[in-house]
Amino acid sequence: MLSVHTSPLATLGGKETGGMNVYVRDLTQALSRQGVAVDVYTRSQDPAMPRIQLLGEHGRVIQVKAGPEAPYNKNLIFNYLAEFEAGVEAQARADKINYDLIYGHYWLSGLAANSLRRVWHIPMVQMFHTLAEMKNRVAQTPAERDPDRRVNCEGEIMRFADRLIAATPLEKNQMTWLYGADPAKISVAPPGVDLERFKPLDPREARQRLGVPPEHQMILFVGRIQPLKGIDTLIRALALVKKREPALAENICVSIIGGDPNPDSELELAEFARLETLRAELGIGDMVTFLGAKDQDTLVYYYAAAEMVVMPSHYESFGMVALEAMACGTPVIASDVGGLSFSIEDGYNGYRVPHRDPQAMAEKIMLLLKHRVLRDQLGEQARAWVQRYSWPTIAEELLEVFEETVAGYHVKRSNV
Repeated sequence: MLSVHTSPLATLGGKETGGMNVYVRDLTQALSRQGVAVDVYTRSQDPAMPRIQLLGEHGRVIQVKAGPEAPYNKNLIFNYLAEFEAGVEAQARADKINYDLIYGHYWLSGLAANSLRRVWHIPMVQMFHTLAEMKNRVAQTPAERDPDRRVNCEGEIMRFADRLIAATPLEKNQMTWLYGADPAKISVAPPGVDLERFKPLDPREARQRLGVPPEHQMILFVGRIQPLKGIDTLIRALALVKKREPALAENICVSIIGGDPNPDSELELAEFARLETLRAELGIGDMVTFLGAKDQDTLVYYYAAAEMVVMPSHYESFGMVALEAMACGTPVIASDVGGLSFSIEDGYNGYRVPHRDPQAMAEKIMLLLKHRVLRDQLGEQARAWVQRYSWPTIAEELLEVFEETVAGYHVKRSNV
């Protein structure tokens, strides 16, 4: 696997870390448990970190020097891809490893994968995790837009990759509509969730561990602090709840998990400032707390302590936070966009609302806060629904795709 710009071992919730890191890490471990050897190559961001770290019985994460060994603008990593590719080749030669297949994650990895597969004469599979065309369609300012280079490179990768992985049927359609990708070489395989880590816990014990007063009703957001995540919609919805149900709002506490209180990203810094100003203007500063990044072992206690998880995103290719919350038996209120339209069955494991609609979101928040029996029922149904997304199941699905891709590639080469 190639994950050029971010390591699967990085702390989650910070800059450039999120669902893709979890995906690469957990899939590597799941494949390892099935006896598949996996090396994950990523760009070194800290020279003090070991060059090679184990990840599962048959998995390794290999840090490759490519550009400054420090956090770096991901779009500028493009200039160091040749150095990254050379480092991967050198490691494989030193280890005397012959790989069967390359699985690239994000567009930068897709470009590197294309160069490496020409050297190794093996097929490549690609997953983008997010699509620049979709992000740009919902961007509200020029600063939120991805560069044209990324859009163009994604299109090129879709043409030369041997197989593409889409998280949902909707994403498969987006690839074909927006980029002209061949639907015949797109396989739909959703992300998985670690059901051993994310599982129901006693809410009272979770609240006690986190220091949440027993009378408080916690609403939880988990994700990066970016305009794309729609946190402003949640804040506006909370202001409506306070206006309509002031008694109910007295015991609401909203925990925002993700990002860094002192981020070095200008976009994230501006979004922090915008959200803090908004909550002050709406008079709900005492209800909303920004907690920064949390590791997944801590995150499970927040899911357990929360009455609901709210995902007000303008775009999500899938939304792995929804799977994690549901695995803990916590219902989700989410924008009816992207992968969330696929993973949230309205009225069964949570609720879908139109994106950028604070009023609709406020109504669902009040509904769940007022009706514990309904909340518990949705949570139980969410837990049952998410069982199909266990990582062993998803790994088996992907392994079938990989085996078919390798077999088809060698048949094609033998006919040339």
